[in-house]
Amino acid sequence: MWVLGFLLPFLPVQLGVQSISEGVWCYDSQDPKCGPTYWKELAPACGGPTQSPINIDLHLVQRDATLGPFIFQGYDSAPPGPWTLENDGHTVLLRMDAGPHSHLEIQGAGLPLPAYQPVQLHFHWGSPGHPGSEHSLDRQHRAMEMHMVHVNTKYQNMAEAQCHPDGLAVLAVLLEEQDRDNLNFSAIVSDLKNVSSPGVSVNLTSTFPLASLLPGASGLSRYYRYSGSLTTPGCEPVVLWTVFESTIPIGREQVAQFHTVPQARLPGLHTVPLTDNFRPQQPLGGRKISASPGASISAAAPPHTPTLGDLHQALTGLGLSLWLWQGP
Repeated sequence: MWVLGFLLPFLPVQLGVQSISEGVWCYDSQDPKCGPTYWKELAPACGGPTQSPINIDLHLVQRDATLGPFIFQGYDSAPPGPWTLENDGHTVLLRMDAGPHSHLEIQGAGLPLPAYQPVQLHFHWGSPGHPGSEHSLDRQHRAMEMHMVHVNTKYQNMAEAQCHPDGLAVLAVLLEEQDRDNLNFSAIVSDLKNVSSPGVSVNLTSTFPLASLLPGASGLSRYYRYSGSLTTPGCEPVVLWTVFESTIPIGREQVAQFHTVPQARLPGLHTVPLTDNFRPQQPLGGRKISASPGASISAAAPPHTPTLGDLHQALTGLGLSLWLWQGP
């Protein structure tokens, strides 16, 4: 997940180009020398025990009756804005006005009080023919993943929120590729061509209801919750993650447009598209993943009962081991 306070430039991988300088991060698709394996050298928290993203194993999740419905304020109407779309070299993000008059908030669903305000949303994607979601459900990845980033309203800004374990709440939506375009993404996809290089931003011609990018009413009640981190440096462990079970469709051609978004380049060199901008999944460790009352869970795998076939295989293996030990 990308946040506002850690924007750093980088150079693309090109023959004869100077290697990535110290203190810069990127994805392996840009240059393994500054990819995720390197991040903990830049930001120690990236090597911590409560990192994101993760695989959500439905055999391990625990039902939590306190994870009730979300309360959305202002998500069903197009707010006044302004909203800007930006290519920051690592993703495409939509910045939203988070001022006191934005009237956009979420509450409920087990989130700490008082409320959370959206500040931006952004995307992670793969490469042509390969998925790019950061989270997965039972190892099932999707074409893309959208993160809607919210800041706890009791903190003054993003920087302050990143110092507290309840500072950020992120809604993660897995986007599933389909043949038909999803018109709800049209305002964003149509402007991708206007963010032709990192650092370029454009104002959206119009805003839209944020609810149009989220699951429907029934899907909003089916989600998983865990405590984790930002998925980009500095990887601060301050995120309450909500990963929705229901996917949102996105058109095959729309996904292809994200695959053409340019990453950083040097003057005179060809444009290099940004692909595979996702962090590898991190160990769950001792953390608990909670499921809302409406979300799917799987029963724990039953203990294995040995069969006659298993016994025969074991004895055969034992006999082979003894024969090898004794020699011919």
